[in-house]
Amino acid sequence: METKRRRIHRKTGKVETKTFHAVTSLPPEQAGPAQLAELVQDHWSVEALHDIRDVTYTKDASRIRTGTAPRAMATLRNLAIGLMRQAGRTSIAAAADHYQSSP
Repeated sequence: METKRRRIHRKTGKVETKTFHAVTSLPPEQAGPAQLAELVQDHWSVEALHDIRDVTYTKDASRIRTGTAPRAMATLRNLAIGLMRQAGRTSIAAAADHYQSSP
């Protein structure tokens, strides 16, 4: 399956188009365009959360690596993201900056 993704950079207005390919083991009757589009969308919603944790909270730079601490920090980050979304925030990075500067 070939999918094209288009995004516009908010600051520059530049349009970027990427093409990616996906392979599935689903039989043809389960792999129609609607089903594949739903699977791709579900995948990217999970990736979006990972991106927020990586970029906003610099998860990859974290030095917490032993025991259950990494899982606990992931849980706390997810909780913070969920609370910001529940409060109606659309930009998690902007909300995190706001709450860090005025707790």
